[in-house]
Amino acid sequence: MAQPEEIELKLDVPSDQIDQLDRLPFLKRTKPDKSKALVSVYFDTAKQKLRRNGSSLRVRRVNGYYVQTVKRRGGRSVGLFERNEWECDVADGRPDFDAALDTPLAPLLNKKLRRNLKPLFETRVRRRSYPLRKHDSEIELTLDRGKVVAAGRSSPLCEFELELKKGKAADLFELAGAIGKVLPVALASKSKAGRGYDLIAKADGGPVDCEPIALTADVTWARAFRIVARASLYQIAANENPVRRGDAEGVHQMRIGVRRLRTAISLFKDLLADAQTEAMKSELKWLTGELGPARELDVFVKRVVNQSKDGKASGASLGAVAADFSKRRGQALERAAEAVASARFRQLVLDAATWIAIGEWARNENELKSSMRERPVADAASEELSRRTKKIHKQGRHLAELDAQHLHRLRIRVKKLRYATEFFAGAFPFTKKSARRRTKFVVKLKAMQDALGDINDIRVHEGLAKQTIKSQAGVRKQRDRRARRAFAAGRLSGREAARFASVMKEAERAYAAFAKTASFWS
Repeated sequence: MAQPEEIELKLDVPSDQIDQLDRLPFLKRTKPDKSKALVSVYFDTAKQKLRRNGSSLRVRRVNGYYVQTVKRRGGRSVGLFERNEWECDVADGRPDFDAALDTPLAPLLNKKLRRNLKPLFETRVRRRSYPLRKHDSEIELTLDRGKVVAAGRSSPLCEFELELKKGKAADLFELAGAIGKVLPVALASKSKAGRGYDLIAKADGGPVDCEPIALTADVTWARAFRIVARASLYQIAANENPVRRGDAEGVHQMRIGVRRLRTAISLFKDLLADAQTEAMKSELKWLTGELGPARELDVFVKRVVNQSKDGKASGASLGAVAADFSKRRGQALERAAEAVASARFRQLVLDAATWIAIGEWARNENELKSSMRERPVADAASEELSRRTKKIHKQGRHLAELDAQHLHRLRIRVKKLRYATEFFAGAFPFTKKSARRRTKFVVKLKAMQDALGDINDIRVHEGLAKQTIKSQAGVRKQRDRRARRAFAAGRLSGREAARFASVMKEAERAYAAFAKTASFWS
């Protein structure tokens, strides 16, 4: 039974754009294989035990024959899937459990699971495949058009799949880039199995949060970066639809994905120092700027404006201010949606996936760079965690004396260290003592991050309120009414400013507790 590692790149394409396929010059010169009708049935228990264990089991009917496939994933990853695949012919449309004993399903295949396994959903597609050559690489380009069917519901499916049969991953990404210049493709954030499970859950593509980073002590520094960066990119791409629908939580989750990816660039900066990385940083900064106003206004409306409606300052003036901020919030969400719907965003995601997989940083033959890539993750992570912790201590000891700019820098450092503790948790030997230390370290660090984040929110909210005061004061018509609205906005600003002293004390206490916390990596 074959057990190759499968390297696939999946691209979603709008079904109404598929006729543009003929514009791809390399397909004009290639005769596709005969079109096939594929029906794939996915099996699992009612409680989805296979999915929860990172596996899938399907039986596919192709021209009267049946093929059973077991797949094992190592984590969600936008567009690019590197996972083991086990295939074998089976007699009919039912799973062959004996044939699955040499796969990762073996530990799960007890009598209870065999008894409870049942078909949950299926995909019905028409497939065209093009055997392509790129330089010395053999790549199969497959176009699947059809639908996913589950629980009496269905959703359309139209996607490309590029599979590297032989050769270099760089050629596969080069081919994907050529397709992206002709068709408005987007890296797929869901596999066919993922779409099926969503249908069962009647999910509407809601906001997607971050997933745990699955590092182990035996991975290299380069491999660690790819794992962290792909998980972050997944969170960015998977929240595209929620952001395009104007979902504020989707904006928040996409921003987290961007921050996590930018943090990864900072943590691995010695490995990534090149012009291509600088270009990627610039594009991520652009995306941050497009998403930022929506998040800031959403928090301000929910935490400040709406909570103030029940106080003494409520009334027509505050209501008008609230309506103004709600309108600005809606406009900011529209701006974020437009950015994510743009060709620039699609290109950013595709370029990021390419950069993570085969960027200049990974191909640099400099001896020092090669040595960095092969460093054990635990050694490099220990140095990075220690260095960043020392910087926080250096600033934190004088926290009460810091101005706004330095408080902002400290907040960013604390946030990056917290992400680093999440990224590198699996890189160190696990003991009960180290687990307790890590938990305590993260709890104290989070308390400090929350307090500093609250200070930053106060500064941002004061600025938003002052913008309204200034805009109202600058208009002569209906001066009295506008003056009352400016006064109401001033009340909001004053309420935020009044919280500053208590929040600063909270930040000082949080740092004092963090300063007494031992590291978990040494």
